[in-house]
Amino acid sequence: MQQTIILGLAIIVVLGIFAQWLAWRFKIPAILLLLIFGFVAGPVTGMIHPDELFGELLFPFVSVSVAIILFEGGLSLRLDELRGVRNVVRLLISLGALVTWAVIAIASYYILGLGLELAVLLGAVLVVTGPTVVIPLLRQVRPTRQISSVLKWEGILIDPIGATLAVLVFEGIIDGGAEHQLTVLSILSGIVATLLVGTVVGAAFAYVLVQFLKRNWIASFLETAVALMAVLAAFALSNELRTESGLMAVTVMGIILANQKQANISHITSFKEELGVLLLSALFIVLAARVNLPALLEVVWQEVAFLLVIILIARPLSVFVSTIFSKMLGKEKLFLATMAPRGIVAVSIASLFAIELEGAGFVGAEQLVNVTFMVVVGTVVVYSLLAKPLALRLDIVQKQPQGTLIVGAHHWARQIALAIQKAGFDVWLVDTNGRHIENAIDSGLPGFHDSIMADGILDDLPMECIGRLLALTDNNELNTLAGVRFGEWLGEDHIYQLIPTRKGSHQPITTELRGRILFGEEMSFTVLERGYFAGAQVVIIKQDALNTLKAFEDEGVYSKVLFVISDNGRLLVSTFENPLMPQAGQTAICLVGTGVERKTTAGFADEIPASII
Repeated sequence: MQQTIILGLAIIVVLGIFAQWLAWRFKIPAILLLLIFGFVAGPVTGMIHPDELFGELLFPFVSVSVAIILFEGGLSLRLDELRGVRNVVRLLISLGALVTWAVIAIASYYILGLGLELAVLLGAVLVVTGPTVVIPLLRQVRPTRQISSVLKWEGILIDPIGATLAVLVFEGIIDGGAEHQLTVLSILSGIVATLLVGTVVGAAFAYVLVQFLKRNWIASFLETAVALMAVLAAFALSNELRTESGLMAVTVMGIILANQKQANISHITSFKEELGVLLLSALFIVLAARVNLPALLEVVWQEVAFLLVIILIARPLSVFVSTIFSKMLGKEKLFLATMAPRGIVAVSIASLFAIELEGAGFVGAEQLVNVTFMVVVGTVVVYSLLAKPLALRLDIVQKQPQGTLIVGAHHWARQIALAIQKAGFDVWLVDTNGRHIENAIDSGLPGFHDSIMADGILDDLPMECIGRLLALTDNNELNTLAGVRFGEWLGEDHIYQLIPTRKGSHQPITTELRGRILFGEEMSFTVLERGYFAGAQVVIIKQDALNTLKAFEDEGVYSKVLFVISDNGRLLVSTFENPLMPQAGQTAICLVGTGVERKTTAGFADEIPASII
């Protein structure tokens, strides 16, 4: 028996991670492969039987896993992303959710033929969207920042709100039927009370955790363990105070931790990414393995019509009433109306309720699970196929974004970033050194205290605005790995890294590089570091950069063109393969001063001509 349990758990983990790898390798939504693998492992082959494997622990495991996943989602939300879209997000998760609930409930009753109670419950379950599907789609489509922010915030916040709505409806059904319990006032008051309790508990736990981290009362190797303990404690306590308020508690906890500036949470962030992927993979495998596959495959016209109502009526109507008074463009509203895939929260809630309703004698309760899985698969397929072509057709994709992502936030990397920013371009810095990031933020530069290889950094960064990566660290391997990773998103032509420093040799080792050689083969980290401490500066030369550079040469002053701003406003990067020289009237960003070459004039950094701004 023990050997069977171990084998079952191993199958779940192996299939889940393998599905994630295949999805990454072939750039397809992971949820589809996870569902297929779950179907094969469960109803098709009988390799795993989740109810026998987990017993009574199945749905406590599901609940805790969903809580950790939502905590992870909260950690990826930045309050500055809400600028200009706060009202839209607020309406989508309130009025828009009610509209979605009503439309789906009506469709469930009249199209699927469910009883009133089950129809209302299914409508509540399917209010939630799927942030675990939405966020990867946003990375691939790269729509405008406003659209990305709305979809990201809606997808994460709607989960605890939708789950709360579903639980209240479920309790109303169990306690005495729709006529007695399901009044608008009781539901709204129940939602407010649940979300209020969750918010207070989540905020309290986040505050305490921040204080412990800020005062270094937790050893670094215990930070992730203590954070996980706090998440589980907040989830459990909140649920004890108010049923199902725990999901809101952990979401709020994640949001507060992500947006506070007092304590470093990089260890927590990196750990939750890995744990989140593992739990998400296992959940989909387990829940898909419980499905009655023959019943699911009996797709009839009613189920197809029901799916079309969700995609063509419920979502567009929800977006319309939520954005009617907003300043968003019509094409942006249209794209929002075509992006609402369902995910793990809908599946887990439906599976939990189906078991309890069947035990209470409700006929057709199993249909909740089958319909939910059908909606998850259908919406993921439709929206995945539709998102990219529609975004291109609507012209809401960032075309040749000019934002710059810099790996490394040390002294001269910050100089380069400030020059790029002053030239009118967005720039972001990522570094694992907390002091470097603090100095960057103090200088007015957006900085992220995290590893460039962390999964969550893709959620934190506005990828839709980033057009190039500059790898400026002294770690050649890290520069190369960063290039490998972000080359998938930005294209290899937009990856730049410093030439590796080799003792006793000045020859470029191009086979070690993933990106293009930045600035030139002589511009290694060591050379730039030496130049900085000798007084060299990164400056912007406006008006007539070409003549200014010639004047430097005549005076024996060393200058190196790093970037040129083209006539059409693009930031061009000088490389070993393609060294740049500004044309007449163009602006250039240059390294000027002492310590770079012997011909440099000593002390020049203190005597910058007026033509340099």
